Amino acid sequence: MTEYVLGNEAMIRAGFFFGIFIAVALWEQVSPRRALTVSKGLRWLNNLGIVFFNTFLLRLLFPLMAVGVAIMAEKGNWGILNNVELKSSVKLFFAVLFLDFAIYIQHVVVHAIPLLWRLHRMHHADLDYDVSTGARFHPIEIILSMIIKMFVVAALGSPPAAVVIFEVLLNATAMFNHGNIYIPLGADRILRLLVVTPDMHRVHHSVKPREANSNFGFNFPWWDRLFGTYVAQPEDTHQKMTIGLNQFRESKFLKFHWLLKQPFIDEVGEYSINKGY
Repeated sequence: MTEYVLGNEAMIRAGFFFGIFIAVALWEQVSPRRALTVSKGLRWLNNLGIVFFNTFLLRLLFPLMAVGVAIMAEKGNWGILNNVELKSSVKLFFAVLFLDFAIYIQHVVVHAIPLLWRLHRMHHADLDYDVSTGARFHPIEIILSMIIKMFVVAALGSPPAAVVIFEVLLNATAMFNHGNIYIPLGADRILRLLVVTPDMHRVHHSVKPREANSNFGFNFPWWDRLFGTYVAQPEDTHQKMTIGLNQFRESKFLKFHWLLKQPFIDEVGEYSINKGY
């Protein structure tokens, strides 16, 4: 099973991406949480353009990807988990859990450091919130994120299968929790004990800095509760809250070339944590 996963990593990732993207997109059509405010065609064309561009760039620059680093670490006995006696299933569990914690910390850091916020704010500048927002990141941030992930994987000694599972899980939950989908409040209260739900993460995309600097988790909701960054609901309700950033309200900023230029224009803005609220 492990050999099959590693040998077909790219196909598995692509299959899950397209399958879950289509499923969430259909769910959005059947049961939307909010009315969209700008052209869906304009947003999807450019958001998905960035996704495919980033995928091409990563495969070009890092042909081995993080799973390749995990294979090298396993062969060379690098990292913590490759030097302790534990069952494979236990190593798998702890690796996925720690990688998710690392993503939480990374997410807080890109909000805290103004230079990194310039890169990350492209993700927040989308004027609506749906499945296409989930993978909308600046290429430079994607490259930095991959480098960080490679170092973490090597230091941890993560099993290669755990890296594939984590990345599939990360892509799947990112599309799910960015979905413009309605989940009954009772079900949402239970779900968000186990996974980051769309209502929970939507708060993070609020135009209000206090709310934008909360709910940093991607897969699991526990880190936000543990470290005091959890905000249950937006002040203005999900239907009435404003999505995006105050400094990028024009629809021109949704276009591909503006997405690429966004870190290099305008002031850093009011959202970086150490700039205050």
